Amino acid sequence: MSYFGKIYSYSSDELLSRAKIVYMYLKDRSDAKGECWPAINTIARETSMSRSTVKRGIADLIRCGLLTKEPRYRENGSNSSNRYFIKR
Repeated sequence: MSYFGKIYSYSSDELLSRAKIVYMYLKDRSDAKGECWPAINTIARETSMSRSTVKRGIADLIRCGLLTKEPRYRENGSNSSNRYFIKR
């Protein structure tokens, strides 16, 4: 299967282009275990999408079972970027 073969199997009704773009971005940035932790602002800037579109794309991927996310926190308890896990 190709690098992005998993997302090509979804129809446009099942997985919108915003989710496919976010998936490709996260897949490209992930390590060998499928983990990455870019900020929403970084994803939005580098994909030329709005923050809200990126958030909806992430929600679409989670709903389809292609992605999971885990919140991360700094030592002082403030929020950090989420950790994303690409499902293989």
